[in-house]
Amino acid sequence: MYFSDIEKCHPFWYCREVNIVKVILEIIGSLGFLMYGMKMMSDGIQKSAGESLQRALGLMTSNRFLAVFTGLVITMIIQSSSATTVMVVSFVNAGLLSLTQSVGVIFGANIGTTITAWIVALFGFKFHITAFAVPVFGIGYLLIFIKRLHKEDLGEALMGFGLLFLGLGMLSNTVSVDSKDMLFLTNLQKGGYGVIWLGVLIGLLLTMLIHSSSASTAIIITMAYNHLLTWEFSAAMVLGSNIGTTIDSVLASIGTKVNARRAALVHVLFNITGTLVAVFFLRPLLSLVDFIIPGPVESNITYHIAMLHTVFNVLATCAFLPFTKQIAHLTERIIKPRIDEEEDVYRLEFTETVGKENAAAYIIRAEKEISDMTEVVTSMFDRIQEGFSDRSPEFIEKNVDALTKKENYADQMHEQITRYLVNCTHLPMSDNQQNNINVMIQIVDNLESMTDDCFSVTMLLKKSIEKKMLFPQEDFDRLIPYVDLAREFLQFIQKNINTHLTSEEVQLAAEIEDQIDLFRKNLKKVARKRLESGADVKSELLYIDLVRQIEKIGDRAYNISFELGQTK
Repeated sequence: MYFSDIEKCHPFWYCREVNIVKVILEIIGSLGFLMYGMKMMSDGIQKSAGESLQRALGLMTSNRFLAVFTGLVITMIIQSSSATTVMVVSFVNAGLLSLTQSVGVIFGANIGTTITAWIVALFGFKFHITAFAVPVFGIGYLLIFIKRLHKEDLGEALMGFGLLFLGLGMLSNTVSVDSKDMLFLTNLQKGGYGVIWLGVLIGLLLTMLIHSSSASTAIIITMAYNHLLTWEFSAAMVLGSNIGTTIDSVLASIGTKVNARRAALVHVLFNITGTLVAVFFLRPLLSLVDFIIPGPVESNITYHIAMLHTVFNVLATCAFLPFTKQIAHLTERIIKPRIDEEEDVYRLEFTETVGKENAAAYIIRAEKEISDMTEVVTSMFDRIQEGFSDRSPEFIEKNVDALTKKENYADQMHEQITRYLVNCTHLPMSDNQQNNINVMIQIVDNLESMTDDCFSVTMLLKKSIEKKMLFPQEDFDRLIPYVDLAREFLQFIQKNINTHLTSEEVQLAAEIEDQIDLFRKNLKKVARKRLESGADVKSELLYIDLVRQIEKIGDRAYNISFELGQTK
């Protein structure tokens, strides 16, 4: 039997089935435009202004109110509460934010994400969206195409903005169907209080599926505007989306340190508790929104939904904000450190969350880890410095095992930070960020080589003590200022490890390196003279090896200084 025969025999069945498939495919395509547009817009904004925003996140959290404001502003700008929350989890994991500070930022992010609903409600249905979206997309493309303008990131944001509204317009046209054709959806919303919980569940699952409460809210507003969803059911779905959006912070916390997992739990507890309370008091909440937005609900339901989203998050934040410390303590009681969370095992996981990648946040996390690696190098050097003034068996007992562990720990840092930085190169980022990542990889290599040099010095000192090698006191006295100069160079590196060095500062580093080289030449010359006068060969060769290893540390320090001068 051919399709023509089926159509003749069952015209209603045929047309209805084909129409349903057509609508489903169009909805999927519209959502694709909508979500890809949101991702492009967020990526473009983050690449053009994101790095300064992320740095502000680490600075503007001195009290709970400022933390809320910071989370709100950053989320409004980058258009994603999930991206902000993932960033918070990452920063807590890196030690850039305390657990208590993160609570306020997460609260603020929940308020900031409501801006998307207002954009859709205010601009999405008041004029022909396509007529607005296509020119914006074209302007964005021109900014990317004309390289001399150096506005590629802004162009990407504009193209994303255009795609977002293009997808929204297509979605609105697709769901503008006769309510008789969607009778099953109308019947689904009829019933008692259980229907509200069904709406919460649908909103939760939808947001978990598309990884964006902003996108799911835009979908809900569009369907409500086209009379496919009732006011109560729309409100229930919006509340459910607040729970679904926590999926990204949960995913970001997998494999992280204990405080990062606690920060993710803050997000989950806050959104679930707030939603449950709101559902139990749904009708008073809807009445409050109806009072704020006057007029019939049916005629301006888009404003009602946007206002509901805002009022819910503001009220929840006001209710929980006085208890930020208590909330942090609660998460500490719920989530205990794992047995295997030992300091001598280094872990740095690169966790990608779908659609929430933020290059600036990842780079700042890497900078913190590099700073920690610099401290490992400095602490190792401090220990070996003791061996030049106290060559006794106590030095071996006190330092050798500890230095061995630190060297192994540094090897782990080298491997995992390098892998982390390589993964960062696959994220959307600016040319400056790409250049800085390449520099950071070279710095990590040099830091690891420094730990190898420190360990080599340790083994030489250990050998000289165990073999009871004798050196004139004045020989080791000559080494003290040499080692002090190298220590001064390390302090210079530690102080400036994540900053751009000016040409004058690089020149200062070169002068220190020249002084170390001059010291090395003089010390080796003295050792050779002692060899010529009949001194112990093994002792003098070991002495020369010590001099050479310290000079290598100076070379690495200069390499790092030069690389810091290449950052932008």
